[in-house]
Amino acid sequence: MVRNDLRNIAIIAHVDHGKTTLVDQMLQQGNVFRDNQQVETRVMDSNDLERERGITILAKNTAVHYNDVKINIVDTPGHADFGGEVERSMKMVDGVLLLVDAAEGPMPQTRFVLEKALALNHRVIVVINKIDKPDARLGEVEDEVLELLLDLDATDEQIDSPVIYCSGRAGTASLSPDFPGEDLKPLFDAILNHIPAPEGDEDGGLQLLVSSIDYNDYVGRIGIGRVDRGGVRVNEDIVVKNYHDSETNYRSKIVSIYQFDGLNRAPVETATVGDIVCFSGVENITIGDTVTSPLAPTPLPFVKIGEPTIEMTFSVNNSPFAGREGKFVTSRQLRARLYKELLRDVSLRVSDGVTTDEFLVAGRGEMHLAILIENMRREGYELAVSSPHVLYQEVDGVRMEPVEKVIIDVPEAAVGSVMEKMGARHAELITMGLRGSRTRIEYIIPTRLFFGYRSQFMTDTRGEGILNSVFDGYRPYKSGASLTRLTGSLVASEDGESTAYGCYGAQDRGALFIGSQTQVYEGMIVGENPKQGDIPINVCKKKHLTAIRSTGADEALILTPPIRMSLEEAIEYIAPDELIEVTPKNIRLRKSILNTELRLRAQARQKKEENQ
Repeated sequence: MVRNDLRNIAIIAHVDHGKTTLVDQMLQQGNVFRDNQQVETRVMDSNDLERERGITILAKNTAVHYNDVKINIVDTPGHADFGGEVERSMKMVDGVLLLVDAAEGPMPQTRFVLEKALALNHRVIVVINKIDKPDARLGEVEDEVLELLLDLDATDEQIDSPVIYCSGRAGTASLSPDFPGEDLKPLFDAILNHIPAPEGDEDGGLQLLVSSIDYNDYVGRIGIGRVDRGGVRVNEDIVVKNYHDSETNYRSKIVSIYQFDGLNRAPVETATVGDIVCFSGVENITIGDTVTSPLAPTPLPFVKIGEPTIEMTFSVNNSPFAGREGKFVTSRQLRARLYKELLRDVSLRVSDGVTTDEFLVAGRGEMHLAILIENMRREGYELAVSSPHVLYQEVDGVRMEPVEKVIIDVPEAAVGSVMEKMGARHAELITMGLRGSRTRIEYIIPTRLFFGYRSQFMTDTRGEGILNSVFDGYRPYKSGASLTRLTGSLVASEDGESTAYGCYGAQDRGALFIGSQTQVYEGMIVGENPKQGDIPINVCKKKHLTAIRSTGADEALILTPPIRMSLEEAIEYIAPDELIEVTPKNIRLRKSILNTELRLRAQARQKKEENQ
């Protein structure tokens, strides 16, 4: 059976190349909205964090109709840390739109997601987006995409992919770089002509691979996947099996079925080969499971998701301010929330720690774990998290560590500073070249040595630099290459409320993270010492009033505005002996050992052990 009335595609690209904006226009021109309907921009980014950060975090499904053909569209994330979302989405589609920025060209994540699509033998349509940019390089970018396809061993059919020149914001597409086009009709036509229609045996036993999971308080867990063989009906008895786990083998029943139509889920009674559906009623369904017919229970193989590369310790908040701001503060609640996240995020790993109050959480990058922490704090959780560390592998007796491929795009004036800092981090220079008035530099660097550089990079380039990185596999451990933080911490030595007088005296020692009238506790980090080593400091100090007039009595206390760190910046900043206290209202930095005397003893003991 060939479904000529259906096409399944995914839109893949590097972060910020315009995927979600293009989907907006495809929905608009696919008549999903009424003519007078008010629609937000980036309508597919429905999550609060996605709208705030301007990035796609979760893969989303939608559908448009064009010339009596239904086009199922999967909008995938572009950030490297959410590559697991892209990998599992590939099993639902027959082809991809490879979106490339007309100025930036192919970037690290472009290569990563394209490699996954080519491995599944998907057809490719190259979409060069943002052609209306003043610095667009249409001819060069087209050549770079062709080089990338050749480099990834694409088939002749994949190399001969059509190229569409597009402006996602304007909603135009054309087959020629010299004409901007009037609408997206050339893109829709290319999808219908180049992407193959789904096909399969409609009379065979049901096979439906679950590629994503949703949850609803009313119906419970909802499986999302594509029907590969046979058909599925409401109230049908099914068997759930897993290709990679023989223990998964149980019977259940489909209670409801939905298909994507625009931004809505339309209830249907049946679905057949090629349809992407949501279904409820199977309580323990999870990503990678295959819903099959009891008469022919044959599971489908699921794409192996890349392993996590970094790990952090999540623990119960035990600071003096614990329980003041959060609703969920116990280890039982924290454990339940983390293990629940595993059901919808296949790239995450969670295991119990050394104590009952600790949990080891491994992910694909700092952003991956930071998004999880941010979601938890918004839900009312309180927790403490450690600094990240990389996960090593042992291959044939050789210790292997994860490495990143870093692409840096900076003005010429900042090249020297960037090369100096990356050199100090033992980065290996691959290529370097001019792109107009800017310089593009590519490095390979161990992940552990790359921690903490992003915020420093923005300072060094005065916000004009662009830095992108992607996981580039494992390489032998680079012995002798180590990096310690070159600054120390200003640590509060007393509990209380900070005063203007105390902060004024403390700011001579370094930059402060807090202002006056802030509640602090002993062991809380209140600032940064420009030199190595920690300095205990009393920011709660009050000016003693006497009957004797002093020379500085009438001096105005001018405080430097404090540095406010985001969660990602805090994760990059903290040292191994420090923690981040995360609550719904605050992000505080603190020492693992709060008591000043006990902390100094522990530091002295550690130095003694290192010297021996």
